[in-house]
Amino acid sequence: MIVEGKYDKIKLQTIFDAVIITTNGFGIYKDREKAALIRHYAATTGIIILTDSDTAGFRIRQHLKGTVGGNIKNVYIPEIFGKERRKAVPSKEGKLGVEGIDNDIIIEAFRRAGITAAERDNSDPITRADMYELGYSGKQNSSARRRELLGYLDLPVLLTTTAMTELLNTMMSRKEFYSVTQKLFGDIKSEV
Repeated sequence: MIVEGKYDKIKLQTIFDAVIITTNGFGIYKDREKAALIRHYAATTGIIILTDSDTAGFRIRQHLKGTVGGNIKNVYIPEIFGKERRKAVPSKEGKLGVEGIDNDIIIEAFRRAGITAAERDNSDPITRADMYELGYSGKQNSSARRRELLGYLDLPVLLTTTAMTELLNTMMSRKEFYSVTQKLFGDIKSEV
């Protein structure tokens, strides 16, 4: 899911168990690494764009659709006028953003967009032990090895081992992870 800001992300994390990426508002226009990550998800699993129903939200949505491509689903929240609790004054257009919309309204917006829940089989996840065994952590050239894999996958190269493990589990199976490592480095001693 792609949302504008951290408060939108916090809101959606209370409703959905999904990877949620923030655009940091118009910051997405200049953030090439984040755009590459979004492109990867659009090409592999698809993305859901949920921005505010104001002018800025629609500009960000159009920018993403034009630069990311791939499988994109749009979810639109209704225009509801008001002010978010954390703000002293309403937004410029006076509309509630994603963070201010009731959970039930957000869930209904997903239903209207034809998006239903699905579970990913993660019965054999990539673990920190796998990261160590494959040389991505705790070894002499681990950071260089991580950077090479992340670069190959068009992901931000500055991810920590923990963040990388979490992200890889959303993108591929453990078996696929071992296969990609074998392809890149050719030094795997054990099979999954």
